[in-house]
Amino acid sequence: MVAGLIIGLIILAVLAVVILFTFIYYYNRFVVLENRIDNSLSQIDVQLKKRADLVPALVKTISGYAKHEKKIFAEVTNARAALLKGGDVTKRVKAGDELQGALGRLFAIAENYPVLKANENFLQLQTELSSIEDKVAYARQYYNDSVLELENASEVFPAVFFFKLYGRQKKDYLKIPEASKEMPKINFEE
Repeated sequence: MVAGLIIGLIILAVLAVVILFTFIYYYNRFVVLENRIDNSLSQIDVQLKKRADLVPALVKTISGYAKHEKKIFAEVTNARAALLKGGDVTKRVKAGDELQGALGRLFAIAENYPVLKANENFLQLQTELSSIEDKVAYARQYYNDSVLELENASEVFPAVFFFKLYGRQKKDYLKIPEASKEMPKINFEE
């Protein structure tokens, strides 16, 4: 009888430890996944800020060659200001997309100035901006991959119960604006 009671207590203790570790495991898993998402958002911010910091040098370089293109310089400056103003992630990403579009128009103008296209400073800025664009794209992909991982972890059994128990919230994916999905118009008659 005493031996049966001891075995019963040992089984209950082992079961309690397993349950405790299960609760701890799922809590920590969700914390790690959410921290990864927050980190990836910070990385997007870092790259968007680097892009915004590069813009004044780029505009200054191009404006020396294309003084009469004031409208596009205003667009780039306004888009940069909107990006630096901040707000939530959606607003920053939208402002970053607007800045990217304005920079694309700025580079299209630069195509009309062969001397500018050969300018070493311009080429260096263009290369640096291209590198930053790649990093922004990677950071966005990493963010969405992290959101997917949290999404999967929150929907599989038994994690779904712990996700709800801990009151965790799902995160939104970063989406490409509809305007960015349109096929660019290419004109070969120049």
